[in-house]
Amino acid sequence: MNLILQALKSTAVSQSQVDAIAALAGARAEKLADARVPDADAWRVTGAAGGDEVRTAVDAACLAARLDYAFIDPVRKLADFRLVAMDMDSTLITIECIDEIADMQGLKPQVAEITEAAMRGEIEFNESLTRRVALLKGLDAAALQRVYDERLQLSLGAENMLRAIQAAGLKTLLVSGGFTFFTDRMKTRLGLDYTHSNTLEVADGKLTGRVVGGIVNADEKRLTVERVCREVGAEPAQAIVMGDGANDLRMMGISGLSVAFRAKPVVRAQADVGLNFVGLDGILNLLG
Repeated sequence: MNLILQALKSTAVSQSQVDAIAALAGARAEKLADARVPDADAWRVTGAAGGDEVRTAVDAACLAARLDYAFIDPVRKLADFRLVAMDMDSTLITIECIDEIADMQGLKPQVAEITEAAMRGEIEFNESLTRRVALLKGLDAAALQRVYDERLQLSLGAENMLRAIQAAGLKTLLVSGGFTFFTDRMKTRLGLDYTHSNTLEVADGKLTGRVVGGIVNADEKRLTVERVCREVGAEPAQAIVMGDGANDLRMMGISGLSVAFRAKPVVRAQADVGLNFVGLDGILNLLG
């Protein structure tokens, strides 16, 4: 088993910190000469012990040093995968779009509170989305463009990650409990292959406080990953799935590699890989 350690260059992790963590895994660390993340340093610990006690100790030490880590089978390669599926809000992009839309109504705190509870898994997603969208009733639909233009930013490492996986021939899917207004624009901007999300109802230029059609909840996300896998001739085990909230767990659970990005504790605990400090392109250093 390999243990891959990664940190942003700005964190200035010392070699002694890396060596101490490698010693916990019963091996020595070597710096990755072929690291594929421009703003991060990475180290490989070959032949690492991967028992529960070791993982617990490594987890605590890496958190203290602001290092991301992953125990990875050395034979796993990017070429083993056919699809990368991503959540949008707080994963591919830095914001929760619905919270920023609500800010246009002066209701961001109320909506954000519901968003956070849903992401922690404390409120069923359909209920949470219905409650949040209802608060947007009467808002001028032009507010969506303002959010896109003024507030939407890609997450750290997103463009580097997408360039690499697209160059390797993997297909891309953006599947979101957010809204088509934003996923459609992300598809065009980033050259994504597939998107699936919710549609906000608009009448007379204003939001009605409802969504059109079914809600993209956890089950729908899982079904979407399965459907796209069939379309590209792949098994779910050939998919990398990235997310941050409880609504992502079911699609992450069927994947060959699940990645928790800046995720809630309930998601980090169940994911194969956690990226808490480096960007989305941190997955590139895990798979040769």
